[in-house]
Amino acid sequence: MSVRLEDALNGAVLSLETAKRLITTEIREYPTPVSGCDMQYNHLLSKRSQVSNALEALRRDVFVPTPRKLSEGSGVESR
Repeated sequence: MSVRLEDALNGAVLSLETAKRLITTEIREYPTPVSGCDMQYNHLLSKRSQVSNALEALRRDVFVPTPRKLSEGSGVESR
């Protein structure tokens, strides 16, 4: 059984969105006051940032440059 690329990407996005919601909830419910050197709290902030960056990367259109010629010496442009 093969998985389509779009289905795999959608699954990854849904998993990351779920993770971000869980982390955000955990941050919101974290006991206050929070010290600036609280390692667990800073770890949660770091993980939320990583998940947000991953989501952004999956949603961003990426420009992939292609060569002007199909093969070396062919003289045919790929436009």
